[in-house]
Amino acid sequence: MSRSQPTIKIATRGSALAMAQANYIMDLCQSKMPGWVFQIEVIKTTGDKLQTASLANPDKSLPKGLFTKEIEEALLNKSADLAVHSLKDLPTELPEGLKLGAVPNREDVSDVLIYKGNQVSSADDFWDMIPEGATIASSSLRRKSQIKQKRPDIEVVEIRGNVGTRLKKLYQSDSLFGTVLAAAGLKRLGINLNTNGFIEGAEVPDSLKYARFPLLDMLPCVGQAAIGIEIRENDPLLEELCIAINDSISWFEVHAERSFLRELGGGCQSPIAALARYEEGELELSVMADINSFVFRSVRKVSLCEAEAVGTRLANEAKSQTN
Repeated sequence: MSRSQPTIKIATRGSALAMAQANYIMDLCQSKMPGWVFQIEVIKTTGDKLQTASLANPDKSLPKGLFTKEIEEALLNKSADLAVHSLKDLPTELPEGLKLGAVPNREDVSDVLIYKGNQVSSADDFWDMIPEGATIASSSLRRKSQIKQKRPDIEVVEIRGNVGTRLKKLYQSDSLFGTVLAAAGLKRLGINLNTNGFIEGAEVPDSLKYARFPLLDMLPCVGQAAIGIEIRENDPLLEELCIAINDSISWFEVHAERSFLRELGGGCQSPIAALARYEEGELELSVMADINSFVFRSVRKVSLCEAEAVGTRLANEAKSQTN
């Protein structure tokens, strides 16, 4: 391999969102390293293969790691050089020999409520606009917990499928008021959140509207809207590339969130949320953990150098109060 023009293989899952993210990263890499050659390698993971099985048992959540195992094996055997993950899917503990190499600039972290335009009142307050006893579709325990914390009367039901399928199910349903999706995923799929309140895109039925959840009421999952670049350890070429595409603020933010999750058990199946934001020289970490029917919420501000430490401290506080 020529040092002046190396070929870098980018490993990714084959879903529409994964491919959109992989192509975004390939373009970013190419812009930073114009003399290098990049190509995408699609790898089918155990999680992809088991999604049909999970539909038959929708109450059983797939554990972390099912969407990364085969991709990580490709990195270790050098059939791929770097992996592109939705960071929320990347376990906090990585296999020996691998590491999180970069986190490019993070997208919009908010969750949005998608609903049919003729169903909502003109209420100014987000929660007041949702009718009493409304049914909202979401398979996320995190989202369900936070919705119930604000509005116990809302019924939250399961929904499966990709974004286009979920939007179609909502549009065709007489019982569903709305569904919840991540703003970043919608944007990466080319679905626009227009200023008039309507959403627009190739797979979007007419007359669907959106409203953003208040951020502190609906804290995102750890790493939401961030892309994680996983590489082999001790590989100078890949580390050079990662330095070029990394966003330092996003890096510190997600490390604060991931340390909170790691200390709580990494693959914990309880509803957990965290959001770190860097503003005015301080990193603010807001967290939520719903453990053993007790909801822990806290906010802490620290310097950037304490990013990982503050996540660990808040996790220990959560464990002490929920045990």
